[in-house]
Amino acid sequence: MLIVNYKQCYEKQVVDCWNRCCWYDAITIPKFRKQALFDDNFDHNLCFVALDDEKLVGFVLATKRKFPYLERGIEPTKGWINVIFVDKEYRRKGIGTQLLNCVESSLIERGVTDIILGAYSPNYFFAGLDPIHHEEACHFFNSKGYLSGAEHFSMNRDLHGFQMSQKVLEKKYEAECKGFKFINFEYQYSLELLEFLKNEFGGGWKRNALISMQNENAEDVMLIVLDKENQICGFCMRMIDGNPMRFGPIGIAESVRNEGIGGILIEMQMYEMSKKGIYHMYFITTDEPGRRYYERHGMSVFRTFIEYRKDL
Repeated sequence: MLIVNYKQCYEKQVVDCWNRCCWYDAITIPKFRKQALFDDNFDHNLCFVALDDEKLVGFVLATKRKFPYLERGIEPTKGWINVIFVDKEYRRKGIGTQLLNCVESSLIERGVTDIILGAYSPNYFFAGLDPIHHEEACHFFNSKGYLSGAEHFSMNRDLHGFQMSQKVLEKKYEAECKGFKFINFEYQYSLELLEFLKNEFGGGWKRNALISMQNENAEDVMLIVLDKENQICGFCMRMIDGNPMRFGPIGIAESVRNEGIGGILIEMQMYEMSKKGIYHMYFITTDEPGRRYYERHGMSVFRTFIEYRKDL
């Protein structure tokens, strides 16, 4: 068995092997290029393949930031293992261990002391480890000294025939009587919204809205809330990765978080999607309190991820 650095000639074999091993998370070559090869921080010295003669039977991709990511900066001691897999008939032969050892050593050489599985922003493939669909991976990393952490939940809802609930409509009316306005985004609010998102929630939120504005679809995918002074105090959007069904993020200014605005925005977005013929809504990750919150608006968990990390 030969372990070598990734080269472009392995691209199709990597994606084919990925789709055999990670069948629940199948990808295309363009998706692989966009989220892996064309990521600013891609480094072929942190990307390895396992070869049996000319056949690719395993793959690992890790990331160490070379360029700062918004307010997080370079995160000099952090590294991520984006994905690792070995073809089924080649498992339990030490190949996964060899791939992991190679990538851990390379990360350590670059000053990494904290390795995180998946959850690499902004181009993650996985929000953590899925204990149901990738149970073997959990056992593997448990045996390699990685520690499990909090659970995160992917949730969805069918929107056929969706109507806003009477309770939320009453809350919307009460909020409007207090001076709040719920509107589709308009470009006159561009700079104010970007500043609001950066100050309230951080650069990642600002980046999502900015990309939507650049793509000229912001008016279609974003809703905002204005307070009685006509200042932005709430926001939600969808389609951050180009998929019209993907919901989020959603955020309310800290000063008005007890006004029920978030629930109004969620159901408004659901209704807007339904009117456009988008009959399925989902998002990738929320925590346990978030899960309970979204369940009150008819959403249900369809997948669970567990945080895994290792201190070196």
